[in-house]
Amino acid sequence: MLKQPIPTKIYLSEEEMPKAWYNLRADMEKLPPLLNPKTRKPCTQEELEAIFSKGCVAQELNDTDRYISIPDDIRDFYTMYRPSPLVRAYWLEKALGTPAEIYYKSEGNNTSGSHKLNSAVAQAYYAKKEGITSLTTETGAGQWGTALSMACAFYNIDLTVYMVKVSSEQKPFRREVMRTYGANVIPSPSETTNIGREILKKHPGTGGSLGCAISEAVEVATSTPNCRYGLGSVLNHVLLHQSVIGLEAKIALEKYGVKPDIIIGCAGGGSNLGGLIAPFMGEKLRGEQDYRFIAVEPKSCPSLTRGKYVYDFGDTGRITPLMKMYTLGHDFIPSANHSGGLRYHGMNPVISALYDQGHMEATSVEQTRVFEAATLFAKTEGILPAPESSHAIRVAIDEALKCKESGEKKVILFGLTGTGYFDLTAYKNFNDKTMVDYVPTDEEIEQSLAKIQD
Repeated sequence: MLKQPIPTKIYLSEEEMPKAWYNLRADMEKLPPLLNPKTRKPCTQEELEAIFSKGCVAQELNDTDRYISIPDDIRDFYTMYRPSPLVRAYWLEKALGTPAEIYYKSEGNNTSGSHKLNSAVAQAYYAKKEGITSLTTETGAGQWGTALSMACAFYNIDLTVYMVKVSSEQKPFRREVMRTYGANVIPSPSETTNIGREILKKHPGTGGSLGCAISEAVEVATSTPNCRYGLGSVLNHVLLHQSVIGLEAKIALEKYGVKPDIIIGCAGGGSNLGGLIAPFMGEKLRGEQDYRFIAVEPKSCPSLTRGKYVYDFGDTGRITPLMKMYTLGHDFIPSANHSGGLRYHGMNPVISALYDQGHMEATSVEQTRVFEAATLFAKTEGILPAPESSHAIRVAIDEALKCKESGEKKVILFGLTGTGYFDLTAYKNFNDKTMVDYVPTDEEIEQSLAKIQD
């Protein structure tokens, strides 16, 4: 057996679980505000409350309180599956022959299979507290839709999920989990909304995108009495809820006197990445510690590495508030052959600002290299990882191999956002060697960016 001075799995007690979320914006420069797309003026609280619950809006606009208490009801729900384990990847380290120490925060130990439940229960809680009777949302790979389905079932709230069409076709069983929890699941774009019909007319046969699904969900939420919209990533209140990931990871590492040198997260809309890095980034911004942060995105949807930092719509139908973010353009639709859920055209405003200010790095990887890393991880660590998480695994492996070449020992932490047991179509394509990489051309990206009204 391997010598293990640090346990393979580091568990916290329920008493050690964070009692407050960490609000990274309190330690950052002021972010550019959300803008009303009609007036181009900062969105008011009242305007946002027409879309989101009041509790979420208050958190979205709060950039002064460093810590925001987690309500007891939410914390009680968390104890069903939290604290989640921090795992030392001894067997992956051995397979790589690296002097690096590799740790991952494992967020797949709940029925939704991912970290998404951390925000889903919070959004359902605030909706229920306000007397809201139904929610709408979008989902890409299905992890967010599953999580919100679970939370809405717990709080007896009706839910309609607009699922990216290509994902609903690739992952029919993920759709069935949502339906089991009582959600109405509609492949997007659809004929059920004005925006969906417009997108289908403009892009016949499209496999859809998160931007399309968001448009449909927001249209229904804003036109249905006593209904609001729940969002799985991108906005700042979602990152706030996900900070529980980084807070737990930090507590677990500190119990053994371990400080990470490199912190890596997959990047689609930014929720997992932002939640994992939040407390560590806060220390860096306050000058207390230094870390290297790496955001990993797919080459098929490279918003940070090839996008522009400008105001853009959060959705394809151009009805959401405008956000200052790295974006490929609201009209950008990723290739249908992309197998992960990282299919969003933009990036969370917090992550975008941190990247723009040079506080973190970003890289993009091809999906065949992602699945090579996923397969090695499954063989060594005994977990079949989600394709999204496997982007972070890929770069963690690459960084560990650099340590092998240099002989330098570094501590690497990455986020394992969830499990990949509903992603077997993608794994089949990889195993059958039919998976191909697609990288958008400069011309394709320029055409999409040209449609942004900055």
